[in-house]
Amino acid sequence: MYDNPRVFPSMAHERYAIVGDVHGNWEALNAVLQDAASQNVTSYACVGDIVGYNANPIECLERLRGLNCPCIRGNHDHYCSHNEDLGSFHPLAAAVIDWTRKKLSEQQRAWLKNLRYKRAVAGFMIVHATLDLPDQWGYVFDDLDAMNHFSYQVTPVCFHGHTHVPIAFRYGSRIKTMQLDRMKIERGEKYFINVGSVGQPRDGNPFASYVIYDMQEREVELRRIEYDIETAQRKIINAGLPDCLAERLALGK
Repeated sequence: MYDNPRVFPSMAHERYAIVGDVHGNWEALNAVLQDAASQNVTSYACVGDIVGYNANPIECLERLRGLNCPCIRGNHDHYCSHNEDLGSFHPLAAAVIDWTRKKLSEQQRAWLKNLRYKRAVAGFMIVHATLDLPDQWGYVFDDLDAMNHFSYQVTPVCFHGHTHVPIAFRYGSRIKTMQLDRMKIERGEKYFINVGSVGQPRDGNPFASYVIYDMQEREVELRRIEYDIETAQRKIINAGLPDCLAERLALGK
């Protein structure tokens, strides 16, 4: 169930940092949180996939849990906290999930398992994939993909992740795909905004991605943050994870 989706922000000047797809990349997460603090962020929220792919799932999980911020469950969070058979998975994904399962404690797995698929936060919503089928992990790349989602969005703004590509969809008289940089939230319209990925960007830009939502100004800003990619790569290799996971960090793919 949702929190009350019609709870709207108070007059306080709230600035939310919305992060997602951290995927166990400590160097990227640390750089993003340092940047957010320098931008006078007052609150945080996470759109899922805290673990998977990179070598520091425990550190990233505990750091976000320590923020006591709203987090929802991503597909990697789900499979790393459940014991479902991985026989039908791509071998690369199966190897990473199996490795991560072995690293997490039972208490940490229980925390991931208890995360919701979707929730409302102070007048906006967060989900990993889409609100219509949040546990099916559908990818949203274009207007058609976003269409069913908007039927379930009751707040002006919903943030998501999963594709690792920052982009925005605006729904007024029709759905329009928009490049995400700095944008105003216009009254009477709905926005479905992908915050990109902290730990494994896939839009050709290797810098970590997150957004700041200034609720008083009704403005969303995409932030791209440089971080120590070489250290993150070295940790992946030293952990015995597939080399391709290290290589892709420098490519943003």
